[in-house]
Amino acid sequence: MADKFDPYREAIVVETSTIWPEEYDELEPTEQARIAEALHADPESCANLEYLRMHTGFCRQITVTEDDIERTRQKA
Repeated sequence: MADKFDPYREAIVVETSTIWPEEYDELEPTEQARIAEALHADPESCANLEYLRMHTGFCRQITVTEDDIERTRQKA
């Protein structure tokens, strides 16, 4: 289940992870990296955001959606 954006957890994010559904396997690795960077730069706008507890803080995990891709392409 997705979490809501949490400024407290954001302050102690020590790692990020991006989950790519199979339908985006055709994207070039450089395009995936660009999109992932844009999503993690604006996590509050992501529909599927999770905070995973770690010993030293949180890992922000974003599962990419079609809306996320469209939003990053419009900004590019």
